Amino acid sequence: MTTSDEEHLSISITGLKEWNIEDPKQLGRGLIIKTTRGDLRTIVHHDPNLPTARGIIWVGGASGGFDGPANGLYKKMGEKLNPSITSLRLDYRVPNDLIECVMDTLAGVSFLVGTGHQELILVGHSFGGAVVIKSASFSEQVKSVIALASQTAGATEANLLTPRSLLLIHGDEDTVLTHQCSQTIFDWAKDPKKLVLINGASHSFRETEEELTETVEKWIHDVF
Repeated sequence: MTTSDEEHLSISITGLKEWNIEDPKQLGRGLIIKTTRGDLRTIVHHDPNLPTARGIIWVGGASGGFDGPANGLYKKMGEKLNPSITSLRLDYRVPNDLIECVMDTLAGVSFLVGTGHQELILVGHSFGGAVVIKSASFSEQVKSVIALASQTAGATEANLLTPRSLLLIHGDEDTVLTHQCSQTIFDWAKDPKKLVLINGASHSFRETEEELTETVEKWIHDVF
């Protein structure tokens, strides 16, 4: 990370506000995290009557969005893991801007830590893989990172993740970002780390939704 990056890595939460999710297919509660860098829309999966200290932050690719790859992995996992694990799905304020998206992720971390979550996992797809890799080392509460079909740009700080664990998952038929990207990040990273290549999977993992879901879920339960 450059000195210029460090000077710009500053964000604080100034308030919270609920927002109405108009899409009936979306589950969870709409929450706007108001920050010193602007309003961040999120969807939270959490039962306030059953508090948990474990949380996951899910971030998308360069265009943002809430649902993630594999036909809505984030939405489905958010509901499946609730209430034992809180999920926070973020929609970037400024998509495709690495530093701003890292700021969004850190705002999510700050929110979860401030609400009693002490063990966190960060999950990102494509561009978002670099976002979560770059974000993780800023918080001791982050225990693990999952990068799905990650790009290499912005992910060189994978070597700073230790002692956090890193799971890299890539499809061997990805024509957007070749699986060599995850192999390169794997080589940069230190232990504990794991690389999983899924046969027949494209960049979106739509063809292998079940296998991706099983792999991600197993890793989450192994970490927690």
